Amino acid sequence: MAMVLFRTILIIGLSFVILYPIIIKVSIAFKHKSDLYDPTVVFIPKNFTLENFQYVIETMNYFQTMLNSFVLSSGTMLLTTMSCALAGYGFARFKFKGRNVLFALVILTILVPPQTIMVPTYLQYRNFDILGVIALFNDGNGINLLGSYWPFLISSVTGMGLKAGLFIFIFRQFFKGFPREIEEAALVDGAGVIRTFYKIMLPNAVPAIITVMLFAFVWQWNDIFFTTMFLDNANVMSAKLQSVGSNIAHRLTAGDGAGSVDPSYLSMLVNTGVLLSMLPLIILYIFVQRHFVESVERTGVVG
Repeated sequence: MAMVLFRTILIIGLSFVILYPIIIKVSIAFKHKSDLYDPTVVFIPKNFTLENFQYVIETMNYFQTMLNSFVLSSGTMLLTTMSCALAGYGFARFKFKGRNVLFALVILTILVPPQTIMVPTYLQYRNFDILGVIALFNDGNGINLLGSYWPFLISSVTGMGLKAGLFIFIFRQFFKGFPREIEEAALVDGAGVIRTFYKIMLPNAVPAIITVMLFAFVWQWNDIFFTTMFLDNANVMSAKLQSVGSNIAHRLTAGDGAGSVDPSYLSMLVNTGVLLSMLPLIILYIFVQRHFVESVERTGVVG
């Protein structure tokens, strides 16, 4: 009994520590400006209001920004999952010369900071070409893909997207632990390599697929490094969040006609913007948390 009580208190305490920042953000977002200077207000506002949300939604152009972020994150998620699953299956099941060297390079992409290859990556998409083919039909020049979603899509479909090295490693470990007998039985029945992969291996890799898809979606949603490098005036959530403070401050000074802004009120509005940017991810996790926890557990056991 004492052990159960201790375990319950420990779990509640850890949960409170983890959830405390979100609780504070939710509390501040619903506060009225007058509650900021009321020392009796801690968690529960005296004057509930939705004005903060309305103000930030208008400033961030929230719904259009959320749609753009969802399209970009979903597209890269699907392409990254497919390309990394193929690469992971190849590393796990096929023996070819240089396999260990190539896999070591995959692991290296996890360890090397993206800033070290920022310049060549930028130039690659600034003057994009494929073995000189595009230059033959474009007066000796490549095409400029910056300012569009193409750099993200090309990187994802070629297995060089955000955190792709980690995803290839996850799939490789999963397929490596999959029983060979099932795969051999499919080959004996006349299924080729590609059909075996899509009909046998991929349906059984659902835990790894869910893990990779969720990680890919969330990391792309929160990415600011590649987003600002590839997109000019990026109208996506991570970029908007970087400038939300200055945009709100500019709008407040323009609206009030004053030269300064109340820093506490500005902080409250920025906090509301952060909460709105987190909201789609929180809703996503609420719906898929059971599958996500199971998939992470099964992936870890198999790996």
